[in-house]
Amino acid sequence: MGKRARWCEVSYSSVIPLLGIVAYSGTGKTTLLKQLIPYLNSQGIRVGLIKHTHHDVDVDTPGKDSFELRKAGAYQTMVASNQRWALMTETPTLERLNLQYLASRFDSTSLDIILVEGFKHEEIDKIALYRAGITKPLEGLMEGNVIAVASDSSLNHSFPTLDLNNTPAIGQFIIDWLAKNDLSRPDF
Repeated sequence: MGKRARWCEVSYSSVIPLLGIVAYSGTGKTTLLKQLIPYLNSQGIRVGLIKHTHHDVDVDTPGKDSFELRKAGAYQTMVASNQRWALMTETPTLERLNLQYLASRFDSTSLDIILVEGFKHEEIDKIALYRAGITKPLEGLMEGNVIAVASDSSLNHSFPTLDLNNTPAIGQFIIDWLAKNDLSRPDF
């Protein structure tokens, strides 16, 4: 059994490492993540995801019992089956999301990393995505904690540059980041 496989079998009580993927709308954050998650899984990395949205989120279906019971006033509603479960929590008075609180809701024994889409102002390490056709300046994404930039063009900056169209290279960068920065887990 390789080091990656052993690493995934160990149980941890520590906090799950968070890595942000930040970009302007339309850059391809979700497209990259849809390719990156299977790649990381194939390398033995168990991935969780937190996605920020500015829209009202509802994962339930109007007319279903769970939807009706939640709308009746339940502050938390869990829908569960043998294949999956989902917990919905009502937060009508919440002024600002707390990323650390959200991450703490994940099972730390079943994940190696949580990728975070959005939350660009949070104090976590981030990979900034930038495409040549974007008219907004790269500097707008470079608020603290950026550890690399993934782009489809040559850029003039001091951060490591990754090819935005090379998912394995970005995946390996993340694997190396995990190995270098998560001292509570064995090296790869």
